Amino acid sequence: MNRPFTWPDDRLIKAAQDGDTGSLTAVVLESQPHVRRFARSLCASPQDAEDAAQEALIILYRKIGTLRATGALASWMFRIVRNECLRHVRLLVAARDAPAPDRTEPDPEPSAEEAVLHRLEAERIAAAIGALPRELRQVLVLRDVQGLPGRTVADMLGLSTAAMKSRLHRARAALRRALEPPAEPVRPVREGE
Repeated sequence: MNRPFTWPDDRLIKAAQDGDTGSLTAVVLESQPHVRRFARSLCASPQDAEDAAQEALIILYRKIGTLRATGALASWMFRIVRNECLRHVRLLVAARDAPAPDRTEPDPEPSAEEAVLHRLEAERIAAAIGALPRELRQVLVLRDVQGLPGRTVADMLGLSTAAMKSRLHRARAALRRALEPPAEPVRPVREGE
């Protein structure tokens, strides 16, 4: 009988934080199935999930000493994986939106304000994509961010082309709603204005 995966216990985590190499290795190995599950549920593609899981485990190995409470390991790892998945989306969005370089003129440097605004907008888009349900996020990232052909996306996800198009339409609509600016409150007009 297979026993379910469990998170490392507090004593093991504490020993790892105190620098015991064997305990640290055990913490990473025992956390790995959970981290991979988080990554598969949060990332858009299997490759992104694998990359995010690997990066999260490296962060766990290097920075376990920064974990404040041993009982917070699961939530800490979830946040790390989520941030790694969002980072992958941001990189894909930035790569897709980057204009083709014009070799006749040097690229003008964006102002600090433009750079900050661009980064904030990319983060807002990445967060909105990350908040989509998994089935919508997957199809949106594969089709619109990675630019894969519709038939390829449908095959990768085990869907018919019509089902893939339907999910893509729902994903785009949900993303559009998430990115809409909040409506301005309607101020009643007073007499004499």
